[in-house]
Amino acid sequence: MGYAVSFADGLVDRVIGHINELDGSLEGMPVNRLEHCLQMATMCFRAGKSEEYVVCALLHDIGDTLGSYNHAEIAAAILQPFISDENYWIVKHHAIFQGYYFFHHLGLDRNMRDQFRGHPYFHACEEFCRLDQAAFNPNYDSMTLEEFEPMLRRVFSKPVNTIYPIENSRNEG
Repeated sequence: MGYAVSFADGLVDRVIGHINELDGSLEGMPVNRLEHCLQMATMCFRAGKSEEYVVCALLHDIGDTLGSYNHAEIAAAILQPFISDENYWIVKHHAIFQGYYFFHHLGLDRNMRDQFRGHPYFHACEEFCRLDQAAFNPNYDSMTLEEFEPMLRRVFSKPVNTIYPIENSRNEG
């Protein structure tokens, strides 16, 4: 089990590497996907959101490169062991809620999110997507990925939703 723990301990470094792969993506938009994620995380940080929420904002689109049709679920799966049920739900459903801003241009129902109306996290996801929508400003002064790294390391340091006995396996080394 010690080898698995050592590999798991490198997760943040792999996540950072994958976030960097978002640089240059999202052609035709005012900013690339990396800058979009940095902007959203910066906005959340400056608004006084929790560190966990800021990390969710930073990683909310990390699934774009591998999951063009289900990026939100990929981001949510990466984050799930480390975040609250509420933040997991928000990240998992943000693509549907974000559709309010552009689905009608694709011939889709912009109110697709209404299927979740009444859910306890509905309004929280709406708020998350208002920030998401605002994070495409080419003139925004974003924090750097390096400034978010300590937050990533803290949030990813202790899984709260996992089937694996983390503490026991670390002691067996």
